[in-house]
Parts: sequence; structure tokens; C-alpha cells
Amino acid sequence: MIQYTLVMKQQFFVFGIRWILNAFGLWVAVRLLGTGSGHIDATAGFWGFLLAGLIFSLINSIVKPALVIVSLPAILVSLGLFMLIVNGVLVYISLALAPGLSMSFGNSILTGIILSLINYIVSAAVELRRSQPGEKI
Repeated sequence: MIQYTLVMKQQFFVFGIRWILNAFGLWVAVRLLGTGSGHIDATAGFWGFLLAGLIFSLINSIVKPALVIVSLPAILVSLGLFMLIVNGVLVYISLALAPGLSMSFGNSILTGIILSLINYIVSAAVELRRSQPGEKI
């Protein structure tokens, strides 16, 4: 029971880190790429990006597995390149649900690449931490 509690705490911690880094990645992407519509809504401040990061993190952990399964034939035919489109769809949906933020689909695909790199770095750091000797999880 104690080990289960430790695992759950670690999973919540990793989710929190991803949430913050996804919010930061969205902020960087909007600043670098723009929205594609020519303007950034003034209501999208710190809290807007934090909410968008939470929405993206939730959609990424809940909707992405189902979307990958549905689009598996296209992913296999394109040798994995269709995952760029899948990530772009997830970013586009997340920003459509977040108040004060919007982005064109093309920029959403590029933002998906940025956020995929961020999530890959977090996953690699978590795996590196798990593989350290002397730590039991």
C-alpha cells in the first residue's frame, strides 16, 4: 500500500511538471510562431497559458492514446510522420478550448513538435531518475 502511494505521488508530480512545461512550451510557441491569425488575444496572460497547458496535458494523456489507435494505419503508412498531424490536432483542440488563445492549424503542428520535444525530455528525465541504483519505486 505504501509503495502504491509513492507511485501515485510520483505520477502526480510528473503530471505537474508536464503541465508547467507544456504551459511554458505553449507560451514559447505563441511568441515564436504567432497565432497564424495575426493577433494574440490580450486575455491570454500567465493564467491563460497555465490553463491551456493543463488542458493540453489532460487531452494528451486521455485523448491521444485513442487518437493514435484510430489513426494507426496512417501512422504506419507514413512511417510515423502522421504523428505530427496527431500532435497538431491535439494542440489545436487544446487551444480552441482555452479561453483567449487560438492558433492556425499549421502553427499547431509546429507547436506540437515543440511540445513533443518537451514531453520527451520530461519522460527521459523520469526514466533516468528511475534507473538510478539504490532507488526503489
